[in-house]
Amino acid sequence: MKAAGVVLVGVAIVAAVIGGISALSGGDGGNEAGPSGTSTQPGTSGGPSSPPATSSTATPPSTSTPASPTSPPPPTSPPPGQPTSPGPGQPGGDQQASNKWVTVRVYNNSLIEHLAARAADDFRHAGWNVTEVKGYPYGTIPATTAYYRPGTDEEAAAKALAQQFGFKAEPRFDGIKDASAGVIVIVTKDYGTNSPKGS
Repeated sequence: MKAAGVVLVGVAIVAAVIGGISALSGGDGGNEAGPSGTSTQPGTSGGPSSPPATSSTATPPSTSTPASPTSPPPPTSPPPGQPTSPGPGQPGGDQQASNKWVTVRVYNNSLIEHLAARAADDFRHAGWNVTEVKGYPYGTIPATTAYYRPGTDEEAAAKALAQQFGFKAEPRFDGIKDASAGVIVIVTKDYGTNSPKGS
């Protein structure tokens, strides 16, 4: 029993010594782990000073991000300008091309068979919108003419067509004044004689 008591007392003493050593070494080790190469002095508060430095460095990235939203507005301005000019592509034929959507009806006022059909083919090959081809037996027209209703899109279209194919353009006369909308071209035997594109 005495031997057991001595052993227990010895173990308690050893445990107390080890506890004291670990407490002392733990305090020194905590100081050494804190600086970790920053400084050799254990009492300095180098650890707390480093976090503020990291927070200050984090602020510059946030200031750089607001600059990016300001750049997108400039590129949005060009698109609105483009849709305004979707029509013709070539500057020289802009006006003429913009008139070609107007319907054109071709009437034959000559004794030449299929003259209106031939003229209609010429007009179509040039991009004009020919919708009707037939004869015109109501009187004699002196020369091939494109007729239009003044003040409408027909006027510009008739003048452009007449200029392209070498004949004249005039307002509608009484006999065709009430006809359907569109340019009316009445061809006579002179069709194609003054036009480089007519045959």
